[in-house]
Amino acid sequence: MTRLRSAALGMLADRVLGEPPAAVHPVAAFGTAMQAVEQRLHADRRIAGVAHAAIGATIGAVGGRLVGSTAVATWLAVAGRSLGEAATAVGEALTADDLQQARVLLPSLVGRDPSRLDQAEIVRAVVESVAENTVDAVVAPALWAAVAGAPGALAHRAVNTMDAMVGYRNFRYRRYGWAAAKLDDGAAWVPARATVLLVAACRPQAARDVLTAVRRDAPAHPSPNSGVAEAAFAGALGLRLGGASRYGDRVEVRPTLGGGRPPEPVDIGRAVRLSADVGLALAAVLTGIDHARGVRLP
Repeated sequence: MTRLRSAALGMLADRVLGEPPAAVHPVAAFGTAMQAVEQRLHADRRIAGVAHAAIGATIGAVGGRLVGSTAVATWLAVAGRSLGEAATAVGEALTADDLQQARVLLPSLVGRDPSRLDQAEIVRAVVESVAENTVDAVVAPALWAAVAGAPGALAHRAVNTMDAMVGYRNFRYRRYGWAAAKLDDGAAWVPARATVLLVAACRPQAARDVLTAVRRDAPAHPSPNSGVAEAAFAGALGLRLGGASRYGDRVEVRPTLGGGRPPEPVDIGRAVRLSADVGLALAAVLTGIDHARGVRLP
């Protein structure tokens, strides 16, 4: 089976089976290993962070080589179903008017301080997280699997996990986490732009709004990839995202993305469905390209 078809199969496996339990998930073991690496290497210097990132990416690639199967590695690297389930749980809490439960559940999706967020801010945080993670947890690992097989899939998951662990701009990680954050940005640059095209294809009636929002609004976002994905979702769903976001003791004011209305609780389900459609569309595209190549080869 080719890498393209194997990557598509792994995406479908994630949709049907979800991720393995945390107790046996290799990403959990990777996180534990990288905590040990950080304890050994941490210093307020970029070179220490470069070593950290290099070790983590190597572990991911070697792990993929040991797994061997691109389909299995893609299943382990993609997390679309768990993303949808986490977002849906927050949406259900808000629908039940349980703001406190929504605040408890929110950290599974975003790094923002949920303690003082109201309903509107939580909804926006969830929709933005679904958009961003459609790139990081669905499109990017699948594309890396299609390009580089099992090592590519798990190396990307390792890079993205490192960014989630140390890629912050606070005092501890401003220099140490720089390499992991930049590596993650580079690994997701093409997948983020591919996500825009997939979003437009999945919601053709809003394709013009998607492209307009990405072209007009995304360049002002501090992240080269998150802004692209969030603008695409805003355009597709007819929403307006962006604004003040609290990360611990730090508040960041993000640019406005999209020209629609502020998101409401019902929009969490719409964002989850769009994310799932993007994943299925990508699996279909990979399979179609593989089939077309097979037809031409003889």
